[in-house]
Amino acid sequence: MRKIIDIDFGSTRYDELVQLRYKILLEPLGLKFLDSHRQQEMNYLHVGCIECLDDKLIGGLMLAPLDNDNIRLMQVAVDTKYQHEGIGRELVHYAEQRAKEAGYKKIVMHAMLTVVNFYEKNGYHQEGDIFEEKGITFAKMVKSL
Repeated sequence: MRKIIDIDFGSTRYDELVQLRYKILLEPLGLKFLDSHRQQEMNYLHVGCIECLDDKLIGGLMLAPLDNDNIRLMQVAVDTKYQHEGIGRELVHYAEQRAKEAGYKKIVMHAMLTVVNFYEKNGYHQEGDIFEEKGITFAKMVKSL
C-alpha cells in the first residue's frame, strides 16, 4: 500500500526527496544538486509517495507558486524500481488537487521531451516552442484547473 503526503521543507523526508530527485533527474544528466537551491524551495509545496510496508519514499514532486493564478509543477521523480505503476500519475493528480484547493487556476511545467506524452495523457497541452535550458530540451506544458 502507498500513500501520498505533503512533505515539510527541511524535514528528514525533504532530504530524502532531494536525494531521490538527484538520483532520478539530475545524476543521469551529469548535473549536481546545489545546496543554494534549497533556499528557493522553502516556499514550495513538496509532495511525496510513501511505500507503507517499509516507510520508504518512492516518489515526489514540487509545486512552486508563480503568481496568484499560476503554479509550476517541478521535478516529478519516481524511483526506477517503481516506475510504470501509476505513481507519477497519482502524484500529479494529488498536486493538481492541492493547487486547485489553494486557488490556482493553471499548472505550468517544463517537461523533458521524453515525458511529454505522459503529461498529454494527463490533460496537459504544449504551449509555445520547444526550448533548451542547460543543455536539456523541454516543452512548456500547461493545464487549466
